[in-house]
Amino acid sequence: MAAIHEYYEVVEVKGKVKARRKRKVCPRCGAGVFLAEHKDRYSCGKCGYTEFRKKS
Repeated sequence: MAAIHEYYEVVEVKGKVKARRKRKVCPRCGAGVFLAEHKDRYSCGKCGYTEFRKKS
């Protein structure tokens, strides 16, 4: 299991400090469930949702 600092970064926006998500969130499972990053796709380990990356 990865540490929490791998999923969020702290940024300053208009003088306020905020946490920003580094990875995509699963649209089925909602906030708190991140998509794993693979070479050619993003996938959710909880529900199996998959998004394929566009070939460049």
